[in-house]
Amino acid sequence: MLFNLRNRPHDKQFCCPSYRYASERNKLLRSATLGLSDLARAGVDERSMSATVVSMSVKQSIHGRGAAENPTSRFEHTAYERDADWDKPDDPAPKTQFYRDASASIITHNDSPDIGFTSSINPYRGCEHGCIYCYARPYHEYLGFSAGLDFETKIVVKENAPELLRRELSSPKWKPQTLAMSGVTDCYQPIERRLKITRQCLEVLAEFRNPVAIVTKNLLVTRDIDLLADLARDDAAAVFLSITTLDADLARIMEPRTAQPAARLRAIGELKNAGVPVGVMVAPVIPGLTDHELPAIVKAAAKAGATFAGMVPLRLPYAVKDLFQQWLEQHMPDRKEKVLAQIRAMRGGKLNDSDFGSRMAGQGIFAEQMAKMFAVACRRAGFPEHGPHLSTDAFRRPAGAQMELL
Repeated sequence: MLFNLRNRPHDKQFCCPSYRYASERNKLLRSATLGLSDLARAGVDERSMSATVVSMSVKQSIHGRGAAENPTSRFEHTAYERDADWDKPDDPAPKTQFYRDASASIITHNDSPDIGFTSSINPYRGCEHGCIYCYARPYHEYLGFSAGLDFETKIVVKENAPELLRRELSSPKWKPQTLAMSGVTDCYQPIERRLKITRQCLEVLAEFRNPVAIVTKNLLVTRDIDLLADLARDDAAAVFLSITTLDADLARIMEPRTAQPAARLRAIGELKNAGVPVGVMVAPVIPGLTDHELPAIVKAAAKAGATFAGMVPLRLPYAVKDLFQQWLEQHMPDRKEKVLAQIRAMRGGKLNDSDFGSRMAGQGIFAEQMAKMFAVACRRAGFPEHGPHLSTDAFRRPAGAQMELL
């Protein structure tokens, strides 16, 4: 079921009596889950929403989820905390809800000097994969949600993405160029198996012969091999399988609803055999936790059929910083201080660096060692310094496409 963002249903997870809210006046308020009409029905004065902010702290992890809490959004004035006698078995596990997105466009543009693409499309906001380290989590706060569990359980769906894409590619204003998919959240996350929005977007791209580059952690990408292979014949498709670790147990708790590492390697092989240029994206590389796996990941990907690779060190913007620290405390308490110390060494003494250039590469001795290790692994695998060059030479506007704009 898809809900409209302006009419969000009450979530029992947030309404059970085990929660104590910041003030009686706001007892029915849930950070990032009630629309204005809901506030009115709850008898809350929308002009008086400056309740005291309190933080929610949860010590237990949740099976199948990366985050264990909903930290207060940096844009919200209200928050909640659990009662001291809260009992986990009495609290239902959060279920995933899906919301309709009313976006009027689908192609987004960026002028960042350290990102390998300037235009992208994202069929979904939020991601059920639940990767604890995901740099896209803070974006959910702009939608009125939390970067924590909300990011994994409140997925915003762009149902009309294929129609919007067709309209924008049909416009004379569109200059043919490579479109990135999954530049923010994974376009092959679990709900895609049912909704097939990504596949429909690929059908549009194949019709226009517009090149596309995909990054994903999901074996589901192999479902669309027919379309990707078709585009690849015109040098108009490439896929990166993102592999953070080869340790299945670590992947299960760090990125709980992604395909297992072995399945991603299998996807590389299937894409390679179909003639689709495929590589591995080792990202994020977590110092003190997964950095030692860099050579092994590149070697395994090359053996599976990958012909190029990319690497990005861990980034912890805004709320991700606290969520990741909590995750370390829950799952890797013996490594926590080592990991955080090495992150700070790579980020100028902080846990995050947002400066162009250094944010995607890090700085200091650990960053240099990581880059050298990756370079050596790529040379041994026979990978080129850069990924495949995609071409716009075959781009076309189907007959009648521009008439649809009238």
